[in-house]
Amino acid sequence: MGADTPEGGLSGDGGPETPFDLGNGFRRFADHVPLMMWRTDDSGRSTYHNECWLQFTGRPLAEEIGDGWRRGLHPDDFKRHAEIVATAFESRLPFTIEFRLRRHDGAYRWLLDTGRPLEENGVFYGYLGSCFDITDRKHAEEHAEHALLEKETLLAEIYHRVRNNLQVMVSLIGLYGRAAPESCRGSFDALGQRVRAIALVQQHLHEAPHIASIDLRDYLRRLASGLGQLRRAGRISVTIEGEGTSLVEPRTANALGMIVAEIVAECLDATGETVTCGISIGIDAGVGGPVRLSIVSSFGEAAAAGREGVPKLGPRLIAAYAAQAEIAVSGTATETDPLLLQLPEARAYVPPSLPSSLR
Repeated sequence: MGADTPEGGLSGDGGPETPFDLGNGFRRFADHVPLMMWRTDDSGRSTYHNECWLQFTGRPLAEEIGDGWRRGLHPDDFKRHAEIVATAFESRLPFTIEFRLRRHDGAYRWLLDTGRPLEENGVFYGYLGSCFDITDRKHAEEHAEHALLEKETLLAEIYHRVRNNLQVMVSLIGLYGRAAPESCRGSFDALGQRVRAIALVQQHLHEAPHIASIDLRDYLRRLASGLGQLRRAGRISVTIEGEGTSLVEPRTANALGMIVAEIVAECLDATGETVTCGISIGIDAGVGGPVRLSIVSSFGEAAAAGREGVPKLGPRLIAAYAAQAEIAVSGTATETDPLLLQLPEARAYVPPSLPSSLR
């Protein structure tokens, strides 16, 4: 620790006062601030730690000044801290760093440290900084990350089980379809295609970057591409138009995926193998208002008639999917009567593992 100057200032090396020497008034103030404070000279060596710091470490000031305080740094943080601070000193820029410091009871606590350079008239006098304990916040973050990892692992396991079960269902439907009378095989084929579409919807939900909040435009674009290859490859055209970004919950995305898959299936069921099916999806995601979708099938009139021998379930399935996700629905997906969908108001997503104070 530097020597006290006659005026009560504190110089880092016992030399003459500088414009930023700490007088007795400032030190009395700093010692009553409930915040850990420190000061260095122009070489980066500590010249001052306030009373809050000393109470935290349980060591006297004489042991903290110079490089003594570094003995309390966590071994895993020592190198990283030194590199960040050295870079800041070299460029004389402010810095912020998180590190662990040993408390008086031997426990390591996370601190958020912020330092600012002291300069006047181009002369550099060192740094003044402060720290506060962020251990509780770090623990909450770690808990949230762990909970998220567990959730993602569980979702992956559920997805694989669902996919395997759906594959078994498709195989069983195929077996029964081949054994069924000729007049019933169209229904079995349509059912198998719909189960495959369900599997595809689940796959794209699982592959979403953020499962809790799904980008609707990106999700539908990826799903449409997959549906285009699932059946009659190259004969399905799904276009997505409109402006605005919309994030939806998994249940909403799942319902919309199933609705789109059903419209595609209806169009394919109603047209020949050489006919191209065109589906147009318009997304209206205005700021502050509900998200609306408009879906038109270029062969909607033909799809409304249905293929001979295949039950016409499209409207009932679409209504059921929409009801599951509280989606308001009207229309028949024809050019004269587009299928209109209004999504429910988005709910704010808050990770359940975080304490209320951090929400």
